[in-house]
Amino acid sequence: MEIRLLKYVATLAKTGSFTRAADILRIAQPSLSQQIAKLEHEIGTQLFVRGRGRVTPTPDGARFLERAEQLIQLHDDLEREMRERTEGMGRELTIGTTAITGGHVLPPLLRAFQKRFPNVHVHLVEGSTAGLEELTEGGSVDLSILSLPLRNPHLSYKPMLTEPLLLALPQAQEEWMSDKLRRVMSSASGASLPTLHLTELADMPFVLLKEGYGFRSTVLQICAENGFQPNIAYETSSIETAQSLVANGLGVTFVPEMVAHRGGPHAPTYVSVTKSLTRTLVFAYPENRYVSLAAQKFLEVYRSTHEGGPTSRWPVGS
Repeated sequence: MEIRLLKYVATLAKTGSFTRAADILRIAQPSLSQQIAKLEHEIGTQLFVRGRGRVTPTPDGARFLERAEQLIQLHDDLEREMRERTEGMGRELTIGTTAITGGHVLPPLLRAFQKRFPNVHVHLVEGSTAGLEELTEGGSVDLSILSLPLRNPHLSYKPMLTEPLLLALPQAQEEWMSDKLRRVMSSASGASLPTLHLTELADMPFVLLKEGYGFRSTVLQICAENGFQPNIAYETSSIETAQSLVANGLGVTFVPEMVAHRGGPHAPTYVSVTKSLTRTLVFAYPENRYVSLAAQKFLEVYRSTHEGGPTSRWPVGS
């Protein structure tokens, strides 16, 4: 069974259309239909249900597709590894990141990497945590900078950095604030960050990132560990927007230290809490798949410029 046919099946399942699959594969639609029919005859089972609408896999087709994708990955990984062993490091590297985190941690790292490897073209892919995990698992992204915990069990990771989390409060006291929170607000000044027990936030309106963003899960976990579910007032896809909403008195939220707008005219009031809160950023990559030489060198550049960066050891076969 040729790998070419497995890729035909995978593309057809992904698009749900012979026409779109044929366009992607750059073959004629009749030829694709014939090849799929020939394969079904060869293995003695129907892989797809053909209808007027979307083409969908049969139960046998779903099982075939699962194993076919594994074989395609093995084939592509082996081909890439052998090519790099013969020709050296490839000239493409794709890095995934959420927009705000990437904007803070990637520029100096990319600058250092490009100085050492000017012939490697780096592609940046920005998206939500859930979307990036999916792209990384599928191999469309070599490495993604994500925060723990990872939701996808098929990803491995190497630690990048751990940073404190701050509680963001409005600039001025609001009617919905508790007396304790008002006192904390009154004592907040410059570099002196007052301390607040998280249980004081149980009835406060929260501003959270939308579903699919890893930092939302971090905030929900913090609240759960302190015995309450947040009263969600607003949801946004931007931590910048979240801070602006908080600064204008619409709620509270947690913010990674690196993105806190301390001292700005429209910045929230930032305070610490009794329990030390942190988030850990990691370099995530597909588990049990070949990690390209360019990705390995990218990690080495990070390690060489940051004490305590990830080690250079990769899984066997990487």
